[in-house]
Amino acid sequence: MRALVARRLDGPDAIELIETDVPEPAAGQLRIKVAAAAVNPVDLAVSAGLAVEFGLTAAREQFGLGWDVAGTVDAVGPDTEAPAETVVGVADLLGRSLKAHAEYVVLDVDAVVRAPEGLDLAKAATFGLNGLTALQAVRSLQGQTVFVTGAAGGVGGYTVELAKHRGLTVIASAGARDEELVRRLGADHFVDRNEDLAAAVRRIVPAGVDGVVDAAVVGIGAQEAVRNGGRHIHVQPGPRPPHLRGITVEQLFIHTNRADLEELVGLVEAGVLSTRVADTYGLDEAAIAYKRVAAGGVRGRVVLVP
Repeated sequence: MRALVARRLDGPDAIELIETDVPEPAAGQLRIKVAAAAVNPVDLAVSAGLAVEFGLTAAREQFGLGWDVAGTVDAVGPDTEAPAETVVGVADLLGRSLKAHAEYVVLDVDAVVRAPEGLDLAKAATFGLNGLTALQAVRSLQGQTVFVTGAAGGVGGYTVELAKHRGLTVIASAGARDEELVRRLGADHFVDRNEDLAAAVRRIVPAGVDGVVDAAVVGIGAQEAVRNGGRHIHVQPGPRPPHLRGITVEQLFIHTNRADLEELVGLVEAGVLSTRVADTYGLDEAAIAYKRVAAGGVRGRVVLVP
């Protein structure tokens, strides 16, 4: 089969499309024939060597790429039952030599659930990783008001939708051209990302919001919008802001599990979570797809279709 891997770890130009054996599932695993797999910023981080630099995985000769996947179950391991024929899954182990940017991928059965009913598989490959991040971030919040940075992006957009669905008052920041999108996602208030964010948020909530989900990795400038004793959810690797004014800073690393994935599928089917595809590319166009994600400003997900 064909698969994308990173070996030199110096960015999209170093990504290799290789021929390799089709992987075999062991007990508790299944194999998916990949129909679609989204490209996420974490894939860029792995290909650039940042995952190793930040101590998130050990150094290896080869790293597989791709977290989100949608496709059909092709084989199951011994004493293993597939949740459905058409499925979605998330490969959250950084140190695998082969992952979802391939023609086939093997995942643990608990990382796979049925795909949303009637949803195009390219769209079905867009919500897993970012949806899990947003879901687990919103669960960590306390109180009734939340500030979301990077609200037009994947994690930020889902955080807005989930927080609003849970009845929170949402203040969201993004670029000025994305105000309409962010309000459509459910934000109660919009703040231009080029403003002094803390001052702008505190004009709306003078005492400070109960928490921030910092999807844009603004850092202390976002934390200053939070009240004393509030919560700061930091959703990226690397250094995190200090715990000032009694604020709890949580550095969130998602974990794939069946219950959360099933909840996301239900929310997609209910129309709570949106699925947006910006464009699709073949595996042989992966460098173009990766560079497009790296350039930023993409609204929706870039998806690889083997």
